[in-house]
Amino acid sequence: MGSQTLPLAPSRLDPLLRPIGAFLAAESAGGILLIVSAVAALVWANSPWGDSYEHFWHVEVGFRLGGKLYAMSLEHWVNDGLMVVFFLLVGLEIKRELLIGELTSVRQASLPVAAAIGGMVVPALIYAALNHGRAGVAGWGVPMATDIAFAAGVLTLFGRGLPLSVKVLLLAVAIVDDLGAVLVIALFYTNQVSIVALAAAGGLFAALVLLNVLRVHGTLPYVILGVGLWIATLFSGIHATIAGVLLAFTIPATRQIEEGPYVESVRRMLEDFERDATAVPDKITGDQSHALHVIEAASSAVQTPLARLEHALLKPVNFVIVPLFALANAGVSLRSTGVSRGGMVMWGVLLGLVLGKPLGILAASWAAVKSGVAVLPEGGTWQHVFGLSILCGIGFTMSLFVANLAFGENQELLGAAKVGILAASLVAAVAGSILLARARAR
Repeated sequence: MGSQTLPLAPSRLDPLLRPIGAFLAAESAGGILLIVSAVAALVWANSPWGDSYEHFWHVEVGFRLGGKLYAMSLEHWVNDGLMVVFFLLVGLEIKRELLIGELTSVRQASLPVAAAIGGMVVPALIYAALNHGRAGVAGWGVPMATDIAFAAGVLTLFGRGLPLSVKVLLLAVAIVDDLGAVLVIALFYTNQVSIVALAAAGGLFAALVLLNVLRVHGTLPYVILGVGLWIATLFSGIHATIAGVLLAFTIPATRQIEEGPYVESVRRMLEDFERDATAVPDKITGDQSHALHVIEAASSAVQTPLARLEHALLKPVNFVIVPLFALANAGVSLRSTGVSRGGMVMWGVLLGLVLGKPLGILAASWAAVKSGVAVLPEGGTWQHVFGLSILCGIGFTMSLFVANLAFGENQELLGAAKVGILAASLVAAVAGSILLARARAR
């Protein structure tokens, strides 16, 4: 059956809002907005008003509690606060793929897992080799990750006509890639740990797991404990965004009502609604209000909390949080002398993403397929895999995030890393698009 829409009464604003709605509904919209935000940050940082870029994002914002001031810069509120929601969405996507997606079985998961591991290890080795013995060696994790939104946006724009299985492979590789990045952040980019705060975070996580075991499907208890988990993690020394992933893995993936009982319940309520609609036209009766309430509750219960939350977060993350992150972090002054002094950091990131990603993904994929552990996606060819491997060099969001953790307040090395990330992401997007367009044509 084709998609159907409800015969809603049109609004006078529809002609104005329809183009905006169409843009927000497009799969590539998030990637496009991300690019626009990154370009805006670059233009702002390199304009005559470039100093205001740094001043604005370093303005302290906070609150006073019990006579003590708790404040962070706007940049930190974005990176340590809003990005927790981004990582919550990443965690939900990982959990979904593990339960019902491309990672449910060893056979299905073998190719994306092998490709992702190769695509993480080789870039890290290239970067480490170029920066061995230098101050910038701590940034070896920067070229490891793939930006899902950016890569998916480019694939949507230039990959029309490609087999669906090829697109799914890219998303699966990117999701495994993000899981690897989360582990790297947790294990290698953690400050001095506070045992008290870590114990509090552990207790809150245990409470969230208990909610899942008790089959609590309402979102409010998870939100309340999740905020507490974020605060405890923020003070523990482990990066606060890890709280988002931990919270995601506790969100239930079970339903309160199955399809059969749902259909029967809704059918009965619709019959009641129709009866009163005939008897008392142009007026909503008490029985009809009850029927609508039951239908609404049943429609919510037939979906898993995981699916509901993932759907609810998708647009805020893609259209608000990630673009804000790009605006706060992509602005680097290209006139900065620090970029030249951190040259090997820039080249390590650039070569790691542009060369290391495709080399690692292709080598690991070839080994997995030739050994019989995995097979190419249905309808896919090695040219498709090559195009995807290039596209995975778009590190952007996750790479910028790791760069901030790796270099902290060292603006010279951080600036060099940002230049490498932006240049590599541009090269990977253009080259990957050309290769996939040629593969589609053939």
